[in-house]
Amino acid sequence: MSEEQINEIRWTIHETHPDMVPVAREKLSEVIDPEIGLNIIQLGLIRDVVMDEEVARVKMILTTPFCPYGPAMVEMTRNKAQEAFNKPVTVEMGMDVWDFSMMEDPSALDWGLYN
Repeated sequence: MSEEQINEIRWTIHETHPDMVPVAREKLSEVIDPEIGLNIIQLGLIRDVVMDEEVARVKMILTTPFCPYGPAMVEMTRNKAQEAFNKPVTVEMGMDVWDFSMMEDPSALDWGLYN
């Protein structure tokens, strides 16, 4: 596996609304985990995005269930997704336990905390 390899997560909208993927990724990447300093796309915290006619649903996880910034990150994720999709958004919290293998860009580990 190359250090340059990106592990892009495929969401439901990749199949149903592929034109919305770039704008969703762009807007959601504006949400930064303040403790780690990487965005929620880089960290792989957005596990799925589903669009219905009336609403979009974002399934996300946090790096830790006790993340002190969790509520603020969830609300910011909802707001950025609404900007991207121009419709109401619900954020569903997944029960997956986050680990480094979920990150899109393994080379982002070079930020120094885990050598």
